[in-house]
Amino acid sequence: MRVMVLVKATTDSEAGQLPAKEMLAAMGAYNEELKAAGILVTADGLKPSSKGKRVAFDGADRTVIDGPFAETKELVAGFWIWEIKDMDEAVAWVKRCPNPMPGPSEIEIRPFYEMSDFADVLGG
Repeated sequence: MRVMVLVKATTDSEAGQLPAKEMLAAMGAYNEELKAAGILVTADGLKPSSKGKRVAFDGADRTVIDGPFAETKELVAGFWIWEIKDMDEAVAWVKRCPNPMPGPSEIEIRPFYEMSDFADVLGG
């Protein structure tokens, strides 16, 4: 089972504040544990939404929206993609994660759709 583990943005991450050296070291050690366990597929941090763009779709129309975007708590500051056996394993690993932000923060776990999820739709 594959999951995307999303580090939710905070006021600090949206301000472009980089993590302290100690946080980077702790997160590096955590990522090494994930690699050693054979779970980590990829991981990265994201620049603030002020550096991003969104494309809004309405039928054939496309509208480009420049960041920053409202509702910091709904934005993503970084992510991992993991290959795990089930959601319980993902939750256990997230609980071991160093706090990714200087203050309160949240991490969201979302499973990917797999081709088997579409078997009924695809007639298989």
